[in-house]
Amino acid sequence: MLNDILRYKLTYAIIILNVIVYLVLAIYSQSIVQMDLQVLVDLGALYGPLTVLGDEWWRLGTAMFLHGGMTHLLMNMFSLYLVGRGTEMYFDTKSYISIYIFSGLIGGLVSLYVHPASVGVGASGAIFGLFGALAGFFLAYRDKIAIHSKAFIKEFSIIIGINLVIGVSIESVDVSAHIGGLVVGLIGGFLVSKGRIFLQIYYTAMVICSLLGMVYLSNQYAKLFIDS
Repeated sequence: MLNDILRYKLTYAIIILNVIVYLVLAIYSQSIVQMDLQVLVDLGALYGPLTVLGDEWWRLGTAMFLHGGMTHLLMNMFSLYLVGRGTEMYFDTKSYISIYIFSGLIGGLVSLYVHPASVGVGASGAIFGLFGALAGFFLAYRDKIAIHSKAFIKEFSIIIGINLVIGVSIESVDVSAHIGGLVVGLIGGFLVSKGRIFLQIYYTAMVICSLLGMVYLSNQYAKLFIDS
């Protein structure tokens, strides 16, 4: 177990951070099973009127480490455990962190667009970004590792399919953030696999996309909540 932790330090560090934040939430919510909605909002959940109209864009980052309940946390951390270690095998630390963060941030922006008046939390957008990154990697090297890539794509499709079905079945699960994170991760994984110079290109493109997304949402929310 110790060797596994040392080998996949980044993945375990993110898992531990999420668990610590959850314990803090549990203390404030006075429950270990289900988090209080107001506590989630107070501690940084995504909520359109505050995030966009209140210019509290920092919530895009904090919401990635908040979870609404024990089941939510366990599902996400188990998914991160599965996909994070694989990502850490094929990508360096900077690429891993960049894809994880940007997938979570842009997944959050997509969620704010689709659900302007809902409270959103969870690491699923970022985790789906890691799924996408691995898919992008195997897509980039599909000719050189054909056997392994075919096996991965098959397993990947099954996992993604199950998660999307769960997302559609459970009302509180935000599929829009999943899809947004998945696309961002897929692009990142494919580009970074082509050479380290593409990491900077990816980073710059994602920053621009994030800023444009914020401007667009500000205009949309003004029309939705203020002009109406």
